[in-house]
Amino acid sequence: MTLKTIFALCAATAMALPAQETFTTLHSFDSTDGANPGVVLIQATNGALYGTASSFGANGAGTVFKMTPGGTLTTVYNFCSESGCMDGVLPEAGLLQATSGDFYGTTNGGGLGYGTVFKITPGGTLTTLYSFCSQSGCADGANPFAGLVQGANGDFYGTARNGGANSGGTVFEITPSGTLTTLYSFCSESGCADGAFPVAGLLQTADGNLYGITLSGGRPADGGTVFEITPTGRLTTMHKFCSQNDCTDGSNPLAALVEATDGDLYGTTSGGGTSDLGTVFKITRSGTLTTLHSFDRTDGSAPGAVLAQGTDGNFYGTTNSGGARGYGTIFEMAPSGTLATLHSFCEHLGCTDGRNPGAGLMQATNGTFYGTASFGGANQDGTVFNFSVGLGAFVKTQPARGEVGAAIGILGTDLTGATSVSFNGTEAAFTVVSGSEIITAVPVGATTGTVQVVTPSGTLSSNVPFRVP
Repeated sequence: MTLKTIFALCAATAMALPAQETFTTLHSFDSTDGANPGVVLIQATNGALYGTASSFGANGAGTVFKMTPGGTLTTVYNFCSESGCMDGVLPEAGLLQATSGDFYGTTNGGGLGYGTVFKITPGGTLTTLYSFCSQSGCADGANPFAGLVQGANGDFYGTARNGGANSGGTVFEITPSGTLTTLYSFCSESGCADGAFPVAGLLQTADGNLYGITLSGGRPADGGTVFEITPTGRLTTMHKFCSQNDCTDGSNPLAALVEATDGDLYGTTSGGGTSDLGTVFKITRSGTLTTLHSFDRTDGSAPGAVLAQGTDGNFYGTTNSGGARGYGTIFEMAPSGTLATLHSFCEHLGCTDGRNPGAGLMQATNGTFYGTASFGGANQDGTVFNFSVGLGAFVKTQPARGEVGAAIGILGTDLTGATSVSFNGTEAAFTVVSGSEIITAVPVGATTGTVQVVTPSGTLSSNVPFRVP
């Protein structure tokens, strides 16, 4: 790891910030349990957090790990456990927990040499579902850098940043059993006007379509694109970055989009803006893009991570560099674009809080945000941290939409003893599986709105409206 630097260590791992803001380092990787965890964590139905470390571990090829909200880490799987690394190497992306309860993800390398799609059970049994470059000329894509999203039809959708019919990367669909279909090959238009190198994952919204970004292409400026693609593969380019003078609209987006409660899509670019250090933007479904903030290094730079909309309606994210110490920041941004820097990494002597947070934040159902830093920590191999801004507990539905009768999982904290579940005021029958999970079904008469769970300690509401078609 050429970027690692050895610093003097400091024992302190928690730091009180103004008001109710508190940063805590939960775990410092030490290479035996993996290193460089540059991914967004997920909260599983068992209440634990899951993620990947892109390198090291028992075989030097990365790991899948599980962590309690309190910070106890367990290695679930070490990649390159199979001969020839057919199980994959370099898991650069986070995991997805499917409706089956199993986890799905990708590796950037291994398999036939160009990356894989895998399934792994909570107990750690891994199955390689697909090895990229299985087709002549890598027409099926190569090097999936991002994770997967499960569509309403039960299949998974993702991107491969390289390969495809035109070597510009692909969008693909894969069934839970591993049958892969290439939906689109980028650089299909003259001069790659449709974009090239989709390094981020996809977002499926309530309209059923998928939305994503490309790192480059979109000529004439080659600053990358925002695109919409139907599940059948019809692609529409919504915006070409660097279309404004001096790229004030941003350039080279690296992170997936997020659908906000107002229905618009929000994202970041790693470059461009008034200082050419990256932006936060909003884009409507019709393709109208608004630059909400341009970073200027003092408040961070190179924001290459997906945003998280908190239960307070504000967006929370990270920058990979910049800030008070130059090693990245955590920021909060109102939907209007007003931004505040909440934490600058490497605040602790020796960077025990971590540095260069290459991934975004995840708000767990206890109200606290969790994230990873790719480097730094007590051993300079990266960290897992949490960050509290005083937001309360809530519940999250999986999935976030469904027809009457559809089975729905509800994730939360301290759900044992729950006495009521309702969908926008309509009561539903339910079963408490554990303190972190309830199973229910969309009741007759339910309409789009808030899901509420009544527990002995109070009423918990869903973080986003549940949508009933």
